Amino acid sequence: MDNIEAISPKPDEFVENKNSRHPKGLWVLFGTEMWERFNFYGMRALLTLFMVNSLLIKEADAAIIYGGFLALCYLTPLLGGFIADKYIGNRFAIIIGGSLMAIGQFLLFISASTFSADIGSAKLIMWLALFVIIFGNGFFKPNISSMVGSLYPKQEKSKLDSAFTIFYMGINIGAFLGQFICPYVGDVKDAATGVRDIFAFKWGFLAASIAMVIGTITFFILKNKYVVTPEGRPIGGLPKNNTSADFEEGETQTAKFSGMALGITGLIFVVLFFVFRYALVGEIGFKAVEMGQLIKGVIYPFIYSAGISLAFLIMSSAENKIERQRIWVIYIVSFFIIFFWAAFEQAGSSLTFIADNQTDRNILGWNMPPSMVQIFNGIFVVLLAVPFSLCWDKLRAKGKEPVSPFKQAMGLALIALSYFIIAHNVKDLGNSGLLAIKWLMLLYFIQTCGELCLSPIGLSLVGKLAPKRFASLLYGVFFISNAAGYALAGSLGALIPATGDKFTKAQEIGVNLQDVLDKKVTLTADQTAAFEKAQLPLHNPTFVGFEIHNLFEFFMVFVVLCGIASVILALLSPILKKMMHGVN
Repeated sequence: MDNIEAISPKPDEFVENKNSRHPKGLWVLFGTEMWERFNFYGMRALLTLFMVNSLLIKEADAAIIYGGFLALCYLTPLLGGFIADKYIGNRFAIIIGGSLMAIGQFLLFISASTFSADIGSAKLIMWLALFVIIFGNGFFKPNISSMVGSLYPKQEKSKLDSAFTIFYMGINIGAFLGQFICPYVGDVKDAATGVRDIFAFKWGFLAASIAMVIGTITFFILKNKYVVTPEGRPIGGLPKNNTSADFEEGETQTAKFSGMALGITGLIFVVLFFVFRYALVGEIGFKAVEMGQLIKGVIYPFIYSAGISLAFLIMSSAENKIERQRIWVIYIVSFFIIFFWAAFEQAGSSLTFIADNQTDRNILGWNMPPSMVQIFNGIFVVLLAVPFSLCWDKLRAKGKEPVSPFKQAMGLALIALSYFIIAHNVKDLGNSGLLAIKWLMLLYFIQTCGELCLSPIGLSLVGKLAPKRFASLLYGVFFISNAAGYALAGSLGALIPATGDKFTKAQEIGVNLQDVLDKKVTLTADQTAAFEKAQLPLHNPTFVGFEIHNLFEFFMVFVVLCGIASVILALLSPILKKMMHGVN
């Protein structure tokens, strides 16, 4: 954005020429999203460690809270997208969302500054901060993605895969900066003793808040000059000011939902909520008060039932067969994406705990903070985003570009491969061995390749298939698949078996933890109390009836889930291509 001129944009700035392939508005949205991702990923790197070490929350509960938080961050785009499409427009929604997220991060700074004086109040402030961030993200995320798609007229929609890959690079530059700076100032250990400074987390949260303020101000100042159509009309303004030029030829300009459709949608939501609640926690009523059960029994059913009921509501407004089939493609692809994010988002929970407790993080004499290990994903995306974009462009020019759903099947296959490799490298670690950090680096490299096949291509697919009148709402549906994936990630992350640090703590109590997990010994009341205080497990976790004894079995869960999903989606790709009716 160094060459941005303070003049009104000209039409020739928006078409491909020897100097530029993309409109300058893309770079404004690129910068805004970069700072927002700095804020979000910087906080994400520290959140579970802050909960466990400063607020003394159990690892399993922290994983479930983390999954629920991320899930709601990708559920509220449904609300934010709806409000933007119907009332306030994309621009105001982005400003509101950015402001809320900056406030939420500052509340986390307050929580991390006061926990030593009153841990109860600090926990309440943390909950308030997370909910403010959740709603801010809901206003911000679907609307900025929708505006990227709106930058391109119909004759240039073929550029969207490339545009969203560039946009995605902005996301990951921000992620890289956030995952470096926030852990650097917030996840601090004494060089001599290795003891973590639990009071340093606040500085990471403050850095995240400042980044969000910068991003919001950047968008506010530059939006009127550059986030416009080739004719100079503002993109994402108030819906009441839209004209027929803002829509495809012959396309209905407003989403219309009948009273009957809304009523049926509400009934479907209520019924499915209790069906999912019973399936997840085994009860219809609200008797359980334990945190993990509350999140699994309220937030997760809400997400799953909201996604299905909203899918019905949007489909009820489809006007013809082609439109319905294209929307179905979005739904089907969104379902398979759930499994990708369930595996990918272990980065902020189980993989962070493994990096903290059972990984040799020494790099050329420097001991990398465990929360910073996630940074390799951002580094690899920055390095690989443009090559991937050029690769798709080259294959498209030769007529050999894979259809979008098949690209996403490739992404699922790659993430299955990454966990297969890591599973075999932890197989012989035992209770005290350390995983070499190079294997986590390789895992993030392969997962990044999978991410570049799946996530930006998914955003592009929605941009090309979604009817304009509820484009942001369908982006919200796409993000709800992320929400469901993150909910599943929380549940799966809580399945992590005991790592080396747990065996050391048990030894200090005078108990062999392996004997406890193998049910060879029975703890006394005092030993049980000591285990509870030290947050040590009394039994191995189970998944669909199978007991998980070690990290190898834990990682193989993701290999199986993502591998099966990849094969099925690849087989469905030819059918989905026909349902897309000419859109690739």
